[in-house]
Amino acid sequence: MRQFTTGDLNKQVGDVTDAASREPIVLTRHNKPRFVLMSYEHYERMRSGKDPRRAHHLSEMPDEHAELFGEAIERLAKGEGYDDEP
Repeated sequence: MRQFTTGDLNKQVGDVTDAASREPIVLTRHNKPRFVLMSYEHYERMRSGKDPRRAHHLSEMPDEHAELFGEAIERLAKGEGYDDEP
């Protein structure tokens, strides 16, 4: 997820909103995440429950997801999985 500062929002509103139209972005203040900016369509998908994606804290992640996540991290640590995937 891309990050912008609240100062970036003031100075580059077009760039920030353009990025938010493609995917949710994090707005930081004093180097801390403060807000998430996303398109209205993305918000509606989340609110309506029609978006099957979920965010989990690592300690709450289902075991099957944690296992897949761990395997992916291992591949990346070995330098695999960057350019070799279609």
